[in-house]
Amino acid sequence: MNQQSKLKTSKISFFDQQAKNKFQSVILLIGIFVIFMLLAYAISLAFGPQYTLMIFFWAIILAFFYIILTYFNAEKITLMVVRAKPADKHIYVRENNILNGLALAAGIPKPKLFIMPYKHINAFATGRNPKTAVVCLSEGATKLSRDELEGVIAHEMSHIKNYDIRFMTLVAVMVGVIAIIARVFWQSLWFGGGFHDDNKKGNIIIMIIAVSLMIIAPILVKIIQLAISRRREFMADASAVQLTRNPNGLIKALIKIKEENKKIIKEPKEKRAVSQSQAITPLFITSPFGRDLTKQKITRGIAALFSTHPPIDRRIELLKKM
Repeated sequence: MNQQSKLKTSKISFFDQQAKNKFQSVILLIGIFVIFMLLAYAISLAFGPQYTLMIFFWAIILAFFYIILTYFNAEKITLMVVRAKPADKHIYVRENNILNGLALAAGIPKPKLFIMPYKHINAFATGRNPKTAVVCLSEGATKLSRDELEGVIAHEMSHIKNYDIRFMTLVAVMVGVIAIIARVFWQSLWFGGGFHDDNKKGNIIIMIIAVSLMIIAPILVKIIQLAISRRREFMADASAVQLTRNPNGLIKALIKIKEENKKIIKEPKEKRAVSQSQAITPLFITSPFGRDLTKQKITRGIAALFSTHPPIDRRIELLKKM
């Protein structure tokens, strides 16, 4: 009885996991906003409010063009980078059937299905909303069993249903704006501008604070951005269980991916991934470079802070409790 009660208490709800990761994502996003405000305040102290407004104006303009060029063409750009082709309905019958069923379960339009020429198991979803969404599977993923493939596709469908692409684009824009502001601020210190205060001692203190923030802020927001990416992966895992009501499929797929990662690391660098572009790495179900942190002890290290994905072992551990 004691053993059974322990098993019961160790079980977690996928609803609780979803709520927890949503909450943590929002908290992390607020963290980026706080850093943004601190940087703005430091600049205003150093150069005055008018100069700060000018910097922010140009940063927002540049961010706006970033949205236009990338956000509205994200699907085309990503598919082109990975050399993906539309999946033939007559060849990929099973994959299309699974996609149809999960789209109905999720209550969203069926995404377009693409296949990328990559021998290892991987997949990603892209698209700014469910109507423009795309699910892309690697050739390696098509060799999974039905329940494993269903778990993988359900994970990607969850990203679409949760509007993760839109959310992460918002985060990327905020991170980009902070990076632009920091760069402009740095150039202003070297090539012009001046403090609006005549107090030299005060200027030195403000300079130290401002320069420190300028250096630290982009690093901090990048770390927060990656933390949000890891939270969204956990949430997509939980949402996949909600769609399939079967965590075992995704668990088995992740175990296979974990074993493949050991082989990917040993491969020549140019053959490790479907693409050498690390910008799209967060889109994949696991890192295509074989860099997932599979040992729990590493999660306490610095490497974990700069990982796009949570450790596979941790994901499997949580899935087994659902």
